[in-house]
Amino acid sequence: MRLSELNKSNFTRCISSDGLGLKIGPFTVCLKSSVPSVAEHLIGLYGGFKLVSKDEFIDFQVSIGFPNNLRRFIYQQAIFSFDNYYPFLPLPLPQAGAMFEWGLNWCVANQSHQYLIIHAAVVERDGYAIILPGVPGSGKSTLCAALVCSGWRLLSDEMTLLSLVNGRIYPIPRPISLKNQSIDIIKNFSDKAVITSIVPNTIKGTLGHMRTFEKCLSCIDIPAIPSRIIFPRYTLGSNNLLKPINKHHAFMKVAENSFNFNVLGAVGFNAIKKLIVDCDVYEFEYHSLREAIMLFEQFGL
Repeated sequence: MRLSELNKSNFTRCISSDGLGLKIGPFTVCLKSSVPSVAEHLIGLYGGFKLVSKDEFIDFQVSIGFPNNLRRFIYQQAIFSFDNYYPFLPLPLPQAGAMFEWGLNWCVANQSHQYLIIHAAVVERDGYAIILPGVPGSGKSTLCAALVCSGWRLLSDEMTLLSLVNGRIYPIPRPISLKNQSIDIIKNFSDKAVITSIVPNTIKGTLGHMRTFEKCLSCIDIPAIPSRIIFPRYTLGSNNLLKPINKHHAFMKVAENSFNFNVLGAVGFNAIKKLIVDCDVYEFEYHSLREAIMLFEQFGL
């Protein structure tokens, strides 16, 4: 059963009392919240995700509620917790939906060491994955959204989950996070993009999320083989330029973009080493999304 099939009264009862269980990629998440904007966030963006029973094993028990102090009567705020642990300070109430996304990122990055976790978008075609690592502002999410709107399968916008057992990349196709001008860029790029939960004045500026396509959710349990690593960089007025980079340099860049490389130690080192050996590695400077997509198609990327 999917979230969209749950009637409104049952949805409200579940999320506000026992918690709402969702299967999100390889993880099960139980979210409890009485904050209305969190419910709206889930309804708008997670309708296609499968529900799980509270009797099933849950990886992450999380909640978003109101701070238990006097400030709640002065400032409208929300706070995230994981197993009654509060990793973040409260945020303004309109950011509660985005807080779910940020909090889930934190849970995965800090608890899921069966994977090497790379701060990278990742898309798939014909069973092979392209990893797009990038720092904030590099344009990785914008490029990822454009590729997904052009027929690529979304594995993740934010976190590449590389299995330490078989070297495959496992999907966690949550909504794509878009910031500032990227929101209108993707709206203008494709009429397939459904972007909701737009919130101004976050620490990252204006934030919106693009809903995951059904085709990505229908094969949410199917991993992909990593084939290429491309470090994108959006540069205003540039020509699209794709150039190979030295693999020793690429190793360091992937390690720097890994959430848990230091935690995994030698296992993480060997995982990145094999990834770099198995993949072609490039830097990609781009300005035009349409030309970028054409280049990806032309070179069979």
